Amino acid sequence: MAAPEAANNAGAQTSFIPMLTLGILSNPVMALMIGAMIIQGIQPGPAVMTEQPALFWGIIASMWIGNFFLVVLNLPMIGLWVRMIMVPYRLLYPMILIFCAIGVFSLNNSDFDIHLMVLFGLFGYVCAKFDMEAAPMLLGFILGPMMEEYLRRALLLSRSDPMVFVERPISAVMLAMALAALTAVLLPALRRKREEAFVE
Repeated sequence: MAAPEAANNAGAQTSFIPMLTLGILSNPVMALMIGAMIIQGIQPGPAVMTEQPALFWGIIASMWIGNFFLVVLNLPMIGLWVRMIMVPYRLLYPMILIFCAIGVFSLNNSDFDIHLMVLFGLFGYVCAKFDMEAAPMLLGFILGPMMEEYLRRALLLSRSDPMVFVERPISAVMLAMALAALTAVLLPALRRKREEAFVE
């Protein structure tokens, strides 16, 4: 148990290094963090240490404090955590749902928020049954409004000419890279389906 937890903590904290210093994504969680920072008007990158020193050193300090409390809590309570792992899932799952409902209701004291949570929970269950990844949908939910805003700005500057995305070299290269990445992801699945069809 100690080895995977140590690896998990090390991976989670070191993934902040390329995000805060270079603005490079290392995993979907960091992509969500970048989206949240951009929404707050903070641009991740080398300048974040000089422009937002309180944020940068606050994150570093929170990592030290978090690791300290992990040691303080985990060493004496390791027996409790092991017993919690042995709780049957049929008992643990309703407890998790109850705590989620309490947390959602405490935000606005509204029943609508709980109904919305149930709706998105059912949607997530359907997505899990169809082996759909949740991370791209979260990225789309957070980064989608920003993409729409900048798309609208670009179309206003180009007088509603969509060819501006292809005529400009930077945007053309970015679109080509996105298309190549999408093709690289889809080709193995298409090849597998084709081979299965030929076998049948």
